[in-house]
Amino acid sequence: MKTAVIVFPGSNCDRDLAVAIEAVTGTAPVMLWHGESELPDGLSLIALPGGFSYGDYLRSGAMSARSNVMRAVVEAAGRGVPVLGVCNGFQVLTEAGLLPGALMRNAGITFVCRDVALTVENNQSIFTNRYDAGEAITIPVAHHDGNYFADDATLDRIEGEGRVAFRYAQEVNGSSRGIAGVINEAGNVLGLMPHPERMIEAAHGGTDGRRLFEGLLKAVA
Repeated sequence: MKTAVIVFPGSNCDRDLAVAIEAVTGTAPVMLWHGESELPDGLSLIALPGGFSYGDYLRSGAMSARSNVMRAVVEAAGRGVPVLGVCNGFQVLTEAGLLPGALMRNAGITFVCRDVALTVENNQSIFTNRYDAGEAITIPVAHHDGNYFADDATLDRIEGEGRVAFRYAQEVNGSSRGIAGVINEAGNVLGLMPHPERMIEAAHGGTDGRRLFEGLLKAVA
């Protein structure tokens, strides 16, 4: 399984994501700098990590979404290549137009950093096939701008199409309808605010995040 982790100025979870991918797939991902204009051939997964790309100037993810490499990521996603965006990566995906909605400042304007309970809303995607529908899992969050927003028509559409992947079990950041993760219409792009790469070993306090990467490996193998 050939994978790539995109690295932006200010990314601080790129190594965490790379370690998680290698732990599950057995192969280290290519670490691809944001200034590159082409992706390696034969990628089975492109991952956008958490952090504070470009210092979160303008809006979180806004500048990264216009970097050279994101043109290639958008084109690859259009061909069906799986793309995973975690935390800041989720913000970049919405800013790039690969996912609907936007990520705003948390309700209460506070940084949230703790384990949170999630409900698996859709277990039929390439990202969630190792979970049970309705299953309760625990994944850490660490964000200041994780408040997912979309207008009611968009929310109704993604809910009706089964594109909500994960939902917060309790109030965390003010996200519309408690949405924690969203899948695109084609089913090959997932953005989520929680960090599955931080919950892949028992030493981390649990392994609920590991199954996301295992599911991907199963789906693209």
